[in-house]
Amino acid sequence: MRIHTYIVEHDVGFAPNPFWGACTLANCKPKIRKHADVGDVIVGTGSAKYGKSGCLVYWMKVGQIVTFDQYWEDSAYREKKPNLRGSCMQQYGDNIYYTDANGEVCQIDSFHSESNGFLSKDNLVRDTSSTNRVLIGGEYLYFGKSAPEIPSEFIDFVVKGQGHKNNFPDSEVRRFLAWLMSFPQRGVVNFPLDW
Repeated sequence: MRIHTYIVEHDVGFAPNPFWGACTLANCKPKIRKHADVGDVIVGTGSAKYGKSGCLVYWMKVGQIVTFDQYWEDSAYREKKPNLRGSCMQQYGDNIYYTDANGEVCQIDSFHSESNGFLSKDNLVRDTSSTNRVLIGGEYLYFGKSAPEIPSEFIDFVVKGQGHKNNFPDSEVRRFLAWLMSFPQRGVVNFPLDW
């Protein structure tokens, strides 16, 4: 079991998407999505632009890993397909990729599309070129605007800049995991920082 940590640069409820009963990481962070295993824990910390550097935006335990097509076709995740005319939760759905009859990956109109609704090739390439994996967590805690400060004793788990970390001593992983699990609530605590 590993812990993967990174900074949530755009906290809009898209990556991660903590709504509709599961926390999902289906876009962005392709290296984490490619290498994480079931049982690993993903930790997203706040960015300086929100004044939340060193704060815990969310954690999720990876319970399942599926492909884009499995995610797209599973009725359990139908609510995670974006509806840009709906509520914020609906607008920022992350279930946006599927393979068409010609074997091409398609992107529906979403937060990762161009502002005019057309395909964003840059986002499609970043999201899909190196992995087609979607991480799903049924056990998670998403703080959003209520992100608490991570204690200084766990500062090594906070990423400074782009990328991610996942190479920590087992003893530190156990201690940090115990702190994460010490929060009594689960699910969504507050709205995303960008709302």
